[in-house]
This record gives sequence, C-alpha cells and structure tokens, in this order.
Amino acid sequence: MAHKPRVLRSTHWFSNASPTGFGLRAWMKSQGFPDDLFDGRPIIGICNTWSELNPCNAGLRQLAEFVRRGIYESGGFPVEFPVLSLGETNVRPTAMLYRNLLSMDVEEAIRSNPIDGVVLLAGCDKTTPGLLMGAASCDLPTIALSAGPMLNGYFKGARLGSGTDVFRFMNMLRAGEISLQECQAAERAISRGPGTCMTMGTASSMACLTEALGLSLPSNAAIPAVDARRQVLAQLTGRRIVEMVREDVRMSHIVTRQSFENAIRVNGAIGGSTNAVLHLIALAGRMNVPLSLDDWDRIGAEVPCLVNLMPSGEFLMEDFFFAGGLPALIHELAEVIDRDTRTVNGRTLWDNSADAMVEDRRVIFPWMSPFKAAGGIAVLRGNLCPDGAIIKPSAASAALMRHTGAAVVFDGLGQLHAALDDPSSAIDEHSVVVLRNCGPRGFPGMPEVANVPIPANLWRRGIRDLVRISDGRMSGTAAGTVVLHIAPESAVGGPLALIQTGDTVTLDVPNRTLNVELSDETLLHRRTNMGPQSSAPSSGYAKLYVEHVMQSDRGADFDFLVGCRGSEPPPGAH
Repeated sequence: MAHKPRVLRSTHWFSNASPTGFGLRAWMKSQGFPDDLFDGRPIIGICNTWSELNPCNAGLRQLAEFVRRGIYESGGFPVEFPVLSLGETNVRPTAMLYRNLLSMDVEEAIRSNPIDGVVLLAGCDKTTPGLLMGAASCDLPTIALSAGPMLNGYFKGARLGSGTDVFRFMNMLRAGEISLQECQAAERAISRGPGTCMTMGTASSMACLTEALGLSLPSNAAIPAVDARRQVLAQLTGRRIVEMVREDVRMSHIVTRQSFENAIRVNGAIGGSTNAVLHLIALAGRMNVPLSLDDWDRIGAEVPCLVNLMPSGEFLMEDFFFAGGLPALIHELAEVIDRDTRTVNGRTLWDNSADAMVEDRRVIFPWMSPFKAAGGIAVLRGNLCPDGAIIKPSAASAALMRHTGAAVVFDGLGQLHAALDDPSSAIDEHSVVVLRNCGPRGFPGMPEVANVPIPANLWRRGIRDLVRISDGRMSGTAAGTVVLHIAPESAVGGPLALIQTGDTVTLDVPNRTLNVELSDETLLHRRTNMGPQSSAPSSGYAKLYVEHVMQSDRGADFDFLVGCRGSEPPPGAH
C-alpha cells in the first residue's frame, strides 16, 4: 500500500492552496528561481557561518556551493542563509559570550522561514555548538558539515600547532629565549590556509563529537579544509539531507542518551577539549536528554587517551586524518561504545566504522596499549567547588595531580598581567594560582584565560607548569594542570570569592577533590564580611546574558532556552 506523501513545512508558505503563495513565490522568483522549484520539492536551508572576520570558517563560502550541488542532484531546493559567525581569533571579549545568541539566531531563522531541512556549516569553536543548539530547539532533519582543520604548520623542520605553539612561543618571547623576528617567522609558518585549529582544540573536538553523535557523515571530523575530499563530502551531505527530509529523520531521532555517552567516551579517547563539557551539557538540555557534570566523570574519566595529538601529544589533525580519522578511532573503542546508535546516513555508528583501519599507530594507539592512561575529564568537588569543577588529566602534569600549595589570588586579568613579569611576584613553582571573576556572569562570558601564563622568571628556570584554578575556561589547544569551570563562580558568591593569597589549597585529582584548608566557620565569617561582587552590565545583550545565563555545570545556556520548541510554522501576517 502506497504511503501518502508527507506535507512539508514549506507548503505553508508556497502552496497554491495558500492565500499568500502567489506573492511569496513571485518574490522568490525575482532571484531567478524557475517555477518547478516550487513544485513541492524539499526546501533545504544551508545555514552558513562564513565570515572574513572568522578565518577558521573562510572556506565555507566555497563549501556551500558543493552542498548546493548535492541538494539539486537529489531533487531539493537549496536556500543559503547567514547567521552570526563566532571566531575565537577576533571576537571580544570572548566568543563564548555569543554562543547562545548564535543559537537563538539559528533557531529563529529556521523556524520563521520555509525550511524543511537544514545543513549546518560549522567551523570555529562556538559555531558548532551554537548551530547544533539552535537546530535542536527546532528538531527538523539536520546534518552538520565542518569547515575542516588547517594543514599542519611547519617551522624549522618541526610541526607547529595552532594555539599550543602560540602559547609556547609567546612564553619564550617573554622569557627572552627567542627574538621578535623569530617569533614572527613562526607566525607566518603556523597557519598555511583556511580551516580550524589543527590541534585537538575545541573546534576539532566538537567536529569529532558531532560525528560521534551521528550528526555528520563519516570522516567529517578530520578531512583537511583544503582537501578535495571535503568538497566531495559536502556534495554527499547535500544529497543526504534531501533524503532525510523525505524520510522525516529529525535530529531527535539521531541524538539519544546513548549518543551523548558515546561522545563523552570519544572525547576521552581523543584527549578532547574541556569546552566540550559545557557544549554537550547545553545541547542535551535543548534536546531534553538528561546529562550532568557527573556523567562526564562516570562515563568518560577512565577512557584512556588513544590519540597522540597536541596539546596532549605530538601530532596534528592532518596526521589524524591520514591515520584513519574518527572511524578508525571508533573501531578501537569497540568494547565501550554503544554500537547501535543511529547516524544521519541511515547506518549505525558501528556500521560506519566496522571496516575502518588504523594506518599509523604513532597517531592512534590501540585500546590495550593507550597513548595515555587517563584521557577523559575528571570532575572535582570540594569546599571551593561545591557544584563541580573539571580538569583534563591528559594535558596536565602527573607530578601535580596531587598538590598542596599557597594560593596567589588575582581578581581579574588586569591584576594578573601586572604581576606575571614582576620579579617580586609571590608566584613560585609550589603556588596555586587563582584567577577569579572570569565565570559566565563575572566577566561576562567565561573567557579562555584560565591557563595563566608561566611567569617569565619561572620559565627561565625551566618551570613549565603550575597548578592554576579558575571559574573561567581555557582554550582546547592549551595544556597544563588547570582546574576550570569552578561552580558556582565567584561573581555569584561562590566560595572562590572567599579565598585569599596565602591560603592553603589542596588539589587531589585521583580522589576528585579541590579544597581550601579553612574551617567552615572561617569561610562563613569571610562571607559575612564580603564586599559586593562585580557589577552587572546595565543594557544591551550583555545585560540579557548576565540575567539569564546558567552556571557552568548547566552548560552556561540561557535558562529560557532549555528544551525544544519545535518547528511548527508560525502564523502568517500577509
């Protein structure tokens, strides 16, 4: 028995039965669209974050044309539309301030327009979660396509990695180990073309997790931005989204609790970014899937790191691709992943990976002989972080995973920068450097500043790591023994606001604790005498952000955006 064709969303706009169909079709035809594109074929939105202000996404303008080609080939009608583009390189004060705004842009653009399915063109760090969060709140057929990583950087015969080596060269310059001319020569060699950071930073981590969630075609995570195979993938993505609309395969049909658990395990195996914690929790909230900070520790903390990429290791994303990419890594995780989770190509995650082979064991290690024993995210609790904090053991120093030292406290970046190169600074190799007022509300926006630079006098002595704790974030390209996302943050009266220089702080990652060695009575006395915290913005988007952003343990999403609002076409006004 033949099935009755499903009524598409776009027919509410363009159908002959619609009283406004004549005018709406006429306006669209002013762009040169022929009559037969309005014959009931699926209308596919190409949601593009291309921008010249966002070099990571510079290749998306060209990539969109290959997506368009695939949509036409499968009988769809492609319509490209722009949304906010968030580049970590140029956006101030921090791209994280605008992730939720991007998600609102995406959600409302999809819902308010005649779109039956959507291709999300993502790239730099916050564009991927922002796009996914916005699309999840609509729950249409959705497929993601990443910009792809840059080619490897090279300088004097050695690989250079985005972010990771930037931090290293800047520390060397401050310590007088290299000249400004040498630093500029490295600067010219590190970014050889468009694409995202080629280290396993947040952009690459989120591309991997998007593939692990089943929301992209296989190999999307690692194909370099300038490789012709990414253009082929774009065309295949365009073909597949039309099929997904016809099959009514929506985002909620793909992403389940099991999908999130797979993504958490993959993040451990790749030595992925700490920022992924925030983004997956926020995405799960949009999809009404229970996911907590403790799930990250319970599910992923014991997953070993199998991928030898900066910042935890030696190689870069181009090497990861040639070693087999994410399908090969999934094959190595055969014993711990849920093999039956569905993906956008209609096959299971395991079906997409069952025949994948690791081509370079220097880059992807076997499960039984991992690159590093601890690859996941450790979640800490204690009187400094009652609602949680996180640390990435694969990027930390083993000798500092249990550490007690005197706190050196900074109330913001101004204080910190003034002290870093001061020879009389109280910071030494035993210190616990505390940077506060950098959380979601306190900055606002939760910037990537928690990986406090090593003071020049310590760097010259060969000190390469310190224990640092903050309510802010750090770049996924950064490394070090850094405790992040302390919740609640200091700006809302969290215990971090009570700590003083000279207090004794104990970090114990194996036992998952972070405490200041003060009695409850002392902390209560300090709270009673605590002055006002940072003042809130009085107008504009920043005011909306501060009033509605949730704490880091809730993914720093807006409280009024949690949940799915669906894709029911709004009433027409014509």
